[in-house]
Amino acid sequence: MAIDVRVISDSEFPDWLRALNTGFLRSPSVSEEDLADRRAYMGPTRMRGAFDEGRCVATYRTFPQELTAVGGARLPAGAISNVTVSATHRRRGLLSRMIDDDLAESKERGDVVSTLIAAEYPIYGRYGFGPAAWFTDWSIDVPRAGLDRRRSGQPDDGGRIDLVDGAEVRKLGPELHDRLRAVAHGVVSRNERWWRVLTGTAPSHGAPWREPFYAVYRAASGEVEGLLTYQVDEAWGDAKQPLNTATVLDAIAVTTAAERALWGYVCSVDWITTVRTGRRAPDDLLPFFLPDPRAARIVTQADFLWVRILDTVRALESRTYAASGTLVLDVHDRASLASGRYRLDTAPSGTTCVPSSASPDLTLDVRELGALYLGDESAVRLAALGTVTEGTPGAAARTDALFRTSRRPWCPDMF
Repeated sequence: MAIDVRVISDSEFPDWLRALNTGFLRSPSVSEEDLADRRAYMGPTRMRGAFDEGRCVATYRTFPQELTAVGGARLPAGAISNVTVSATHRRRGLLSRMIDDDLAESKERGDVVSTLIAAEYPIYGRYGFGPAAWFTDWSIDVPRAGLDRRRSGQPDDGGRIDLVDGAEVRKLGPELHDRLRAVAHGVVSRNERWWRVLTGTAPSHGAPWREPFYAVYRAASGEVEGLLTYQVDEAWGDAKQPLNTATVLDAIAVTTAAERALWGYVCSVDWITTVRTGRRAPDDLLPFFLPDPRAARIVTQADFLWVRILDTVRALESRTYAASGTLVLDVHDRASLASGRYRLDTAPSGTTCVPSSASPDLTLDVRELGALYLGDESAVRLAALGTVTEGTPGAAARTDALFRTSRRPWCPDMF
């Protein structure tokens, strides 16, 4: 029998969840509590499955999201998650059938881009996604860092650090994160449930809940400018010396003062000898807050947020650019969602992107446009790799002069 790929019904949701757990190598069983919670916040309307003789063998889900473009514009995005194909049904084109239908529907809904976090690198480029934002995870050797651990635990800039509870985080966090989105491109939106998971009032469907510590930075004016969420283990050495590791679960700040104060705080807590930073931008200031930046050792550096352009005109007109200029881009897209030849004109007075019949300055696949979109990748690098082609000499360098950003994009959130 042919494998049926379709949007699932509510009655098929339990089987879909079992297939999801199977695909991620988790126990296939689904508890009634898990089923009820996931049904409440997921819902089947944007969930696809592949069914072989009535059994779900592949899963796929999207949900509405906003992506912050360069300059602060918030783009409607279709966020892709929960993608699995059972080991018994690999290499049969099931993902292609699910993702092709979804991307077409996403554009029809008005989404400018589609986003995902790629578990495996080679999969999504063939569907037009490009790695648009990377992350770095540092491990800080606190004794080596050179910070004065005799400090009071409070910053010396007139601000203050306060420990708060989950209820306070649910009040302060959304507004603070909204301010972060105005100044940091690559950041994606967080819904109300995200804050409930962080503070333990909604299940995370991962490790058992253990309440973290929440530290808030308030400027001298009293305004909240930063929030740090962390957990600490209980490790002691043979010589009765503490060897505790603080693992940062979330760290957002809208000023450099808040960043400096929060990292200084967590590195000054007694018994903590190692701090794991979690996902930070690769050009994060953190190492240079330390007297000895070498105390921050890179543990992981990898691609994270992948972007797929769905509407080339809206995407390119929505972001800001580093200079004034003109480029004719010939964009190839096997799905014909973003393909075409476009003239991009950038100026302080505004940006326009319109179809053009002029000879292209740069020819590229939509996956390369996604990689360039948030300003992280270099067209000169891509030209050297042979994945973009110059139609006019120096076009790649001119593209970099327009597209690249002084700070790298950052997406702190897994989804």
